[in-house]
Amino acid sequence: MENRRPPSPSLPPRRYRALWLSDVHLGYAGSRADDLGEFLAVVEAEVIYLVGDILDLWALQRSAFWSAAHTRVVTLLLDKLQAGTRLVYVVGNHDAPLRRDTGALAGLGLVSEAEHVTADGRRLWIVHGDRYDALMACGRLQHVVGNFLYDLLMYLNRHVHAWRRRFGFGHWSLAAFLKRKVPNARRHIEKFEDLVAHDAGSRGYDGVICGHIHHPGVRHIDGVLYANTGDWVENCTALVEHADGCLELLHWSDRQAALGGLAPSATAPRRDAA
Repeated sequence: MENRRPPSPSLPPRRYRALWLSDVHLGYAGSRADDLGEFLAVVEAEVIYLVGDILDLWALQRSAFWSAAHTRVVTLLLDKLQAGTRLVYVVGNHDAPLRRDTGALAGLGLVSEAEHVTADGRRLWIVHGDRYDALMACGRLQHVVGNFLYDLLMYLNRHVHAWRRRFGFGHWSLAAFLKRKVPNARRHIEKFEDLVAHDAGSRGYDGVICGHIHHPGVRHIDGVLYANTGDWVENCTALVEHADGCLELLHWSDRQAALGGLAPSATAPRRDAA
């Protein structure tokens, strides 16, 4: 673990050196845009990295869905950009058509990958993660069936969440629960994490920050820092960097929102830590 700890979770800072968000899926009915809007309203950062699938162009092509909560997220991000926050959009697979327009778009940096140097000098590679799909040995039929089952799971997930909220229970994700319990899902996640971390290490980076698989986490793999920001469909998570370079994974749920706080779920150790 790092010797330097972030401030107490009971009184978390609201301004960070950097903030990473991914897999918001605006335009998809299952997006937790309302929760992200609450989160963005109380946090500030010098730079915000949008690590892919912020817009879900696949979902918008299937059936147009856009609510006031989705508009609020876009408005809050543009307000931050106008106020001086640097915004970097790393394109993912659900917003892949944007890759044709990589460059500057209304002050927004639109890129396929990015690099971030932490306050303590660590070079972090930022990619969405879909570039590894071909290496995950997933055939066309598996892909189609997987998408159908995932959509069905997200449909059930929304109803479970609505029921729990109605009766005063906190956030709980059926999809995240199944990912932890189903052996094949766990193996798929572990294979993805290994591929991404080893690729980052081979490129000379100290670590990698990605999204794509909707599975938040921060750990070391063979000396390379692996951080997955999670998503705003199943988990409502974000990665932040404190002023001293310490990385922290935050979880925003109904309960934390009501308390006006953010509960950290993991802290990233330094590569040179004992």
